[in-house]
Amino acid sequence: MAKTASDSVSLTRQAYALTDDLMTPNAAVYWIDLLVSAALMWGGFLLAATTSSLAIGLVAGLISVLALYRGLSFIHELTHIRDDEAPGFRVGWNVLVGVPLMTPSLMYEGVHNVHHVKDRFGTALDPEYLPLSRYTPLSLAGFLFVALLAPIGVLIRSAVLTPLSFLVPPLRRFVKQRLSALVINPDFVREDMARVRPAWLFQDIACWLWSWAVIAATVAGWLPLRFVLTGLAIFSLATFVNQARTLVAHHWDNDGGKMSLDEQFLDSVNVPPPNLASELWAPVGLRYHALHHLLPKLPYHNLGKAHARLAQALTPDSLYHRASQKGLFEALTALFRRVAVKPVVAEHGRHAAE
Repeated sequence: MAKTASDSVSLTRQAYALTDDLMTPNAAVYWIDLLVSAALMWGGFLLAATTSSLAIGLVAGLISVLALYRGLSFIHELTHIRDDEAPGFRVGWNVLVGVPLMTPSLMYEGVHNVHHVKDRFGTALDPEYLPLSRYTPLSLAGFLFVALLAPIGVLIRSAVLTPLSFLVPPLRRFVKQRLSALVINPDFVREDMARVRPAWLFQDIACWLWSWAVIAATVAGWLPLRFVLTGLAIFSLATFVNQARTLVAHHWDNDGGKMSLDEQFLDSVNVPPPNLASELWAPVGLRYHALHHLLPKLPYHNLGKAHARLAQALTPDSLYHRASQKGLFEALTALFRRVAVKPVVAEHGRHAAE
């Protein structure tokens, strides 16, 4: 039987009713998870950059990649929690992860939230959506592998473009509107950067000074080149894994028109248990992406509990059960198979409803 818009509304109501007691974030969980992730990230990096053993270096590097990816993924949570729900967490995350990786929280705050606006999801105004299932296999592979260059991109932004932008007003406007958002839609323009926000300005300056400190220490010989190359490699691999995860977060079938609520939900993907590996490549709740779109305010540490309740309580023909995939490779394979048989659009092309 075909599903109607009322089905998704009913599903949302059922989901809220079943998970109402899970909506409050646990600040202790956030802090412990972040501190452990940061310790493993930096510890693994230091060991990989100093050990004389190839085997130990590879294992330490892998641990650092996964921990960096997990730590960086908390930028998503920062867009959905208030400061009073996890006091100091936003500042702590920026100090431990955001600024050192030159990817401060300003680059997702005010951006990711637009992805959840019902009238923008999947349209040309959505910063996190492209009709990827209509790409060619080659352009889709390009989308995946370009993520390896992300560390170079944020370094250029922090070390070159940010300081120059304070001297050249048009460049400052360009940096704010086009280079201050983690997006996959290259046409997205930020609408919320006109007013100066002290916290965001401080983050920008901190990334600028950090990048110059790293460059100066490397040139002066205080920081071994091996440290820099190891850090870039770890960061690149983490962003590559995230890009692969991004490819399976949605089905990417929309061509730019507005979508109904049930279409938005069914375009999103869960990769729930029994797939345990998804906790590594889709950490901090990202493996429950469809559930997150259903209940955006549900904190990441309660998504597993919520999924278990919904999976048990909802009937087999519910929309909810149609949003799951078995695993990363299965979902990636399905996407590449679809692009091989569907009509394609030019790279970055889309049929906007606007």
